[in-house]
Amino acid sequence: MTSSRKRVARRTAAAVLTAGALVGITALPATAAAPAAASTSASAAASKAPRPSVVIGQVQYNSPGYDDGSNRSLNGEWVEVRNLGRRSVNLDGYTLTDRQGHRYYFDHLRLGGRDSVKVHTGYGHDRYGHVYQDRHRYVWDNDRDTATLRNDWGRVIDRVSWNRR
Repeated sequence: MTSSRKRVARRTAAAVLTAGALVGITALPATAAAPAAASTSASAAASKAPRPSVVIGQVQYNSPGYDDGSNRSLNGEWVEVRNLGRRSVNLDGYTLTDRQGHRYYFDHLRLGGRDSVKVHTGYGHDRYGHVYQDRHRYVWDNDRDTATLRNDWGRVIDRVSWNRR
């Protein structure tokens, strides 16, 4: 293809794109004039808003059996953090907190796509699917509490509350 033909092809493509943009602009007032269609499309767009890929899954706030304060009992309470997306997520800097301000910092943890990790209260060796807060006391209140997951910027990613009263 010669350089003059390339120029003509580029100019034609530019003209087609400009014409398409003008048609889109002129059609905009007609769409905005129909309030029912606008509100329907706005609600449809809101329902299709992207959900966070990392969320709080299940919460075991009341460890099974008698709460005797043993490490086994402490590790019986946990919060599951799930990655709903297909890509892995780096959780470095994320935090998990309760209403009283107990805070667990995620450090050197990459959560694979469609994977989860349980954050246990007691002591243990971190391994695939399980990390430990290394605490001597229970964190999650059995009657009423809130688990809050924040990203490395401190923004709330997900929150789960329970109230058995």
